[in-house]
Amino acid sequence: MTRILIVPGLFGSGEGHWQRYWLQDHPDVRLVEQDDWDFPSIGSWMDKLEVALEEAGEAYIVAHSLGCLLTARLAGRPAARRVKGALLVAPCDIPTTEALHAGHVSFGTMPTEALPFPSMTVGSLNDIYMSLDRLSMFGRLWNSDVRNIGLAGHINIASGFGRWPSGYGFLEMLKARSRHRRPQAFSTAIAASI
Repeated sequence: MTRILIVPGLFGSGEGHWQRYWLQDHPDVRLVEQDDWDFPSIGSWMDKLEVALEEAGEAYIVAHSLGCLLTARLAGRPAARRVKGALLVAPCDIPTTEALHAGHVSFGTMPTEALPFPSMTVGSLNDIYMSLDRLSMFGRLWNSDVRNIGLAGHINIASGFGRWPSGYGFLEMLKARSRHRRPQAFSTAIAASI
């Protein structure tokens, strides 16, 4: 069975957050921890994500907020080959997040490379951490399927998302997409022959 790795955002996903329910609901789900959820270090957090992927062999990633940016930074790294797909829920915009939580985030610039694995980015019309225009732009840059779920805020506890059962539907759509994905070498060979 392919493991699911949960990658929370800044401050972690506390009790009552949909990611915590996913951990309780499924024995194959594992949380990618880090040293300090209040002041995340991108280097050590990336190390922990890469170790978790190595241990899993292959995995789906379900990320929220700042965890989406960490996941997007896998592009170009060897560990990316172990990612079956990534569900990126309510990614945050670094300049906005740094302004809202001064001193807590030092993540550099926004990742802009296309993701080498299937992904779905879920956002909303009124997320204070990322505007819909920016969500659409980064979705295109990441080559991700973008889904707008309306007035859903940051898709967290504060915006009324506890268990979030419809999130499982997005993960199932992502899994179906990754099952029908052609191997990269095969796709490149076909493109070269056209």
